[in-house]
Amino acid sequence: MKRNSLSVENKIVQLSGAVKQPKLGFYSSLNQTHTHTVHLDWGSLPHHVVLRIFQYLALLDRARASSVCRRWNEVFHIPDLWRKFEFELNQSATSYLKSTHPDLIQQIIKKHSAHLQYVSFKVDSSVESAEAACGILSQLVNCSIQTLGLISTAKPSFMNVSENFPQLPTGILCVADHCQGLRGLALNYYILTDELLLALSSDTHVNLEHLRIDVVSENPGQIKFHAIKKHSWDALIKHSPSVNVVMYFFLCEEEFEMFFKEETPVTHLYFGCSVSKVVLGRIGLNCPRLTELVVCASGLQPLDNELICVAEHCTNLTALGLSECEVSCSAFVEFVRLCGRRLTQLSIMEEVLIPDEDYSLDEIHTEVSKYLGRVWFPDVMPLW
Repeated sequence: MKRNSLSVENKIVQLSGAVKQPKLGFYSSLNQTHTHTVHLDWGSLPHHVVLRIFQYLALLDRARASSVCRRWNEVFHIPDLWRKFEFELNQSATSYLKSTHPDLIQQIIKKHSAHLQYVSFKVDSSVESAEAACGILSQLVNCSIQTLGLISTAKPSFMNVSENFPQLPTGILCVADHCQGLRGLALNYYILTDELLLALSSDTHVNLEHLRIDVVSENPGQIKFHAIKKHSWDALIKHSPSVNVVMYFFLCEEEFEMFFKEETPVTHLYFGCSVSKVVLGRIGLNCPRLTELVVCASGLQPLDNELICVAEHCTNLTALGLSECEVSCSAFVEFVRLCGRRLTQLSIMEEVLIPDEDYSLDEIHTEVSKYLGRVWFPDVMPLW
């Protein structure tokens, strides 16, 4: 009996051992996984992976991450991360802009100025901030900048910096003279001069691809804008025949006196405040390169004749946007008939179109669709 009893006990032990064995293996697998996780070193990630992560981080977060380890700090200084930078300069007491720290500015100039290709300055209306921007520019004029944006409403500072900065004897012209790889430029109309356009048209300068001009009034009705001469525009187009000249206007009607009296090579026009019938008539006669026209506000009179003039003379026009203005349905149909299928973008708010004896709002989409060669309906403002 003892032998049988021992035999049973041995079987029980063997069975229990057999049952427990998979559990030991399971725990062993967990231990191995845990050990692998513990030994994973974030600092060993490939540079291209960390670089990709850093590209999604704000500058401050990127700087903090660079202090994690030596490898991440090395990635922080890779040139690809310093191709583009926006300097924000303001007087803290009078501006909502968050200013770039002076130490960071000096570090960028010292270590990364040779890598900068896309640079913009967001400057408040104070002369001090704009002068600070000129001081930074004076240290970047020999860099390989391809795109430069100067966003400012401080008229005197950018134009007359020679007194405070001898290294910029002709103000912003020095940037055009030295940054000969500049392909894109965005600036306020206050800064645009005949001399600047001629400098961008020099034989040593690459072809300009994009010129954005913001025309904004600081004090509506109190500023008279200067005129750019036709020969300066002609020189730019001769040098850079494919350049896109984009102009944004935020002016009162009486402030347009100096614009479009002569041929202007603008390609994209946006009116965000107001524009008179007279100015739109000039555009039709003096803007042969125009490809896009957006009018978001105008006077109370319909723009029938002016739109037809644009269709007849602006033969490159491919896009039109109308809002907060008025056009009769007949004039609009005639405009579309003259432009035909080259109108690839046509965004017209329904309230812009005024029914007349020829067309109602229910009928106009059929006629317009016929000339466009595709189904078209006016845009409707949602009521929610």
